[in-house]
Parts: sequence; structure tokens; C-alpha cells
Amino acid sequence: MIYEICTHTDPGLTRDNNEDAVAFDAATRLCILADGMGGYNAGEIASGMAAAFIKSEMGRWLSQAGRHANAKEVRRALEICVENANHSIFNAANSNPQYTGMGTTLVVGVFQDGRLMLGHIGDSRCYRLRGQEFQQITKDHSLLQEQIDAGLITPEQALTSLNKNLVTRALGVEDTVLVEVNEHRVEAGDLYLMCSDGLSDMVSDAGISAVLAGAGTLEQKAKQLIVAANEGGGRDNISVLLAYAKEDSAKRGLLSRMLGK
Repeated sequence: MIYEICTHTDPGLTRDNNEDAVAFDAATRLCILADGMGGYNAGEIASGMAAAFIKSEMGRWLSQAGRHANAKEVRRALEICVENANHSIFNAANSNPQYTGMGTTLVVGVFQDGRLMLGHIGDSRCYRLRGQEFQQITKDHSLLQEQIDAGLITPEQALTSLNKNLVTRALGVEDTVLVEVNEHRVEAGDLYLMCSDGLSDMVSDAGISAVLAGAGTLEQKAKQLIVAANEGGGRDNISVLLAYAKEDSAKRGLLSRMLGK
């Protein structure tokens, strides 16, 4: 499987600074998106630390372990890396009064041929478009999601709730954090979207799906999502990462020749 990856980030229309951070390592197919929180520029510090630390440490491990590391090994490495990033941000917050209470959401994915190992903390999301089916494949760690799960409100009522931005997990806020990690099968033609809530709060799932399913390059679709979020109000920073999976044509050609087709 070959992966094409594209990122875009924008401060939105109401924020002076951008507290989102997005990064990827093409060689190891490691993708990271973080949405920071905290006073002053602390959120920007937290998200930047998370993206830089995980890209460096997890990227190094993937380079050394090789792209054929098994799922259990990748999962454990990801958990350890996120745990170490949490300690780094937590210690920085406690050693600098200006950064007290800073933290960040996180979505991190490792694409390996036909597999995605996906970890997340907080309410930044990952979606998948497969054929005509558009699906959110992460589940928010938020008060709103807990209320939906408990049957206190409906998903429709959640769209207009005032509690949208209250997360129940964040990286760097406490000395320990639980990252939720799930393995997903990847098919050729899949398009994955990681995003901060600056996109998902401003654009409906149907609107996001329409952009992803429409015509255009990956770069054009990423820019269209940013424009849609700003047209929807742009009340927060907006970050997107798109990853498109396609079959390795060289390997397919070799297989065809071997089969005499």
C-alpha cells in the first residue's frame, strides 16, 4: 500500500494565534494532530511539544523496528511514546507558572501497508471515507459524548450543546493519561481525515463527506475543508490531515506478470 499525506492548518477567524499542531513523517507513515489548551500561549506550547516529541521518538522507533513490526509491538511503542510525551508536557507545565494547566488533545496514527494503528486522547477526531461510507472512527473523550452514551441527550441535541469543548481526557494535564488505541484494516481507496474540533464543530459530517468525496487533489480537498470551516464561523483554529491509501502499482504489475495476466 502507498500513502499520500497532506496537512493544512489555519487560525480561523476569531483567534489571534494557532494552538493546533499537525505533523507527519512520510518515511514511517506516522501522522500526528494536536489541539492545545491553556492560558497565554500555553496551548500552543503543549500541542507543539506533543507533535514534536511523538514525531521524533515514535518516528525513530519505527525507523529502527522496520515497517514490518507486528501490531502488538506498534501498539505498545505508541502507548509508551504517548506516556513519555505526557510526562514531558506535565513537567513543563509544573516548572513554569505561565504554563500551569496546559494540555492538548491528540490523534496519532501509524499506517503500515494494510493496517492503521490509531491512538487518540480528547475530542480531535479521525474519519474514514471508504467508497460511499463516511464514518468517524474515533470516539470523543468529552462530557458531551458521555451524556450521549448515558442517554441524557441525543446526538441531534449535542449539535447545539454549550458543552462541546469540555474534554474528559487531555495530554499533559495529569501525571498519567490513558490513550485509546485501536487497530483498523486499510483498503485501497480509503481516505482518512484527522482534524481538530475547529473543523468538526463548524462543518457537519455530511459537509465534510461531500468535500472528501468530491473532485480535486488531496491538497485541494484540505484547503476546501479549511474554507468550509471558516465559512461556518471559523470560531476556532482549524487543522486537517488527509491520508489516502492506494495500491502499489509496481507490485500489482509484478503480480499480474507472475499470473500471466
